[in-house]
Amino acid sequence: MKILCWMTLVANGLKSKPYLQKTRQAWPVSFLFFCLLLTGCVDSSTELTAYHIEGETMGTFYQITLVTDPEAPAVQVDRLKQAIDTELQKINQMMSTYIADSDLMRFNAGPVNEWIELPEPLLEVFSISQDISEKTTGAFDITIAALVDLWGFGPEMRPHRVPTAAALQNALQQVGYHLLEVEANRARRLKDIHIDLSAVAKGYGADWIAAYLHEHGWRNHMVNIGGDMRISGVSPRSDRWRIAVERPGVMREGVFTTLALSNQAVATSGDYRNYFEEDGVRYSHTLDPSTGKPIQHNMVSVTVIADTAAEADAWATALNVLGSQAGMAVANAEQMAVYMIVKTDGGFKGIPSAGFMRYEAR
Repeated sequence: MKILCWMTLVANGLKSKPYLQKTRQAWPVSFLFFCLLLTGCVDSSTELTAYHIEGETMGTFYQITLVTDPEAPAVQVDRLKQAIDTELQKINQMMSTYIADSDLMRFNAGPVNEWIELPEPLLEVFSISQDISEKTTGAFDITIAALVDLWGFGPEMRPHRVPTAAALQNALQQVGYHLLEVEANRARRLKDIHIDLSAVAKGYGADWIAAYLHEHGWRNHMVNIGGDMRISGVSPRSDRWRIAVERPGVMREGVFTTLALSNQAVATSGDYRNYFEEDGVRYSHTLDPSTGKPIQHNMVSVTVIADTAAEADAWATALNVLGSQAGMAVANAEQMAVYMIVKTDGGFKGIPSAGFMRYEAR
């Protein structure tokens, strides 16, 4: 058995301060892939100053590009990084399944069928998730923790192996988004289900940090947590941020299409770099809540543009579970900007939703 998982992100062409840390070539748990492109014919006099902050959070990396006017006071990068790390620790303490006393884990271990008061951000993530679950008839489901653990993708760090049919059926009995109820300041589990927010928390974290930067006067920035991006204002070239969707492949294969974004969020879900193999069969880390098994279809990745990174993150996972045909039907019904890459006999093919074209870079 072997585990195959890589993450790459490249930032080029920036007039900037040095990175705080050396960029890593591989990260263990991410499957969202972008390149930041700031190329093109732009008058150098329009360039702004870009600061970069890097760190680790939620089992993956974060990267922040902060853009300011060259005449503005210099940003105290070390101090800002400390503040960002503190904010991310708050999110982890609320939503992590790897922190035993997080608010989420205390909720998971709490009494069944009793209302429990929870922090507003955690309830907001619950509500976002439940809304997408309803719209996709359960293709997205945060009550999937039992299945995640069973397949070895959860905090218990079980070996990656195909479970028995009996174990799979037992885990499926512990899954069902309708078994979670959410109100203004509280939530309850109607059965002993466990919540896993790995398909939405990174996006929410990007939104949280973007809001923090905005509140402190920085209007132009890109926040990237594990490939989930929240983008605000203009890039260091004084125009829209250029985000490239990577061509699928286990090594860097180049750019499939490029987006031009401002004041949006974007996330990609795909299985071509995060999976395990057993007896020559590849098993994706993305699980279908209806079957309890890894997805099996010809869609290699799906990129979603949304108002928030939490929504983009969750929707990307949901559409990846649905597959290209059912997923695109939902995307168009919801008037979403979506770009799917599917595998065909002749290679890879890109399929945009009706609302996607306006975001492609020209």
